[in-house]
Amino acid sequence: MVVQLAKRRFNISQYHQMNEAGILTEDDRVELINGEIIEMSPIDRRQATCVRRLINILSELLGELAIVDAQNTIILNNLSEPQLDIALLKPRADFYEARHPQPQDILLLVEVADSSTEYDREVKIPLYASSGIYEVWLVDIYEQVIIVYRQPTTNGYSEIKTFQSGDILDIQAFYEIKSNVNMVLGSN
Repeated sequence: MVVQLAKRRFNISQYHQMNEAGILTEDDRVELINGEIIEMSPIDRRQATCVRRLINILSELLGELAIVDAQNTIILNNLSEPQLDIALLKPRADFYEARHPQPQDILLLVEVADSSTEYDREVKIPLYASSGIYEVWLVDIYEQVIIVYRQPTTNGYSEIKTFQSGDILDIQAFYEIKSNVNMVLGSN
């Protein structure tokens, strides 16, 4: 006989209260996804290198057209505050001091996947789609591909393309700006 245990869901306010009370600390690598506090895997060397490379590439390509944000949180809804690898945000004079970025502020989200590929693809990316995030890149550093998700619907993304070594990709919000997959993956 299988017993189904009840889960306690938390909203963003309760999640922040846990942080303020010291229940969760800055050393805890967690995020709030669909009301559940999820422990994130440690950042390995290859993932960190790819994130740094992306920060450099995107900052150089976009200048002041967007804020390149890394390893910070966004608020998707009252039950989800994921921590992502990279976000391109609409420029704001206060650099989002007044509040965390929300879906309408996001031009592009990038998840760099090491051991989290399946979780990113099956949990986080559908959550981004249902929140209306227009474009998400899943950089799979082990398979050496970038999967681009565009045109969100409530059931996921209607456009999904895989880019490999040598391919050129663009950012939907800045279609005239191109980047080479090899630059992002660090391959020659």
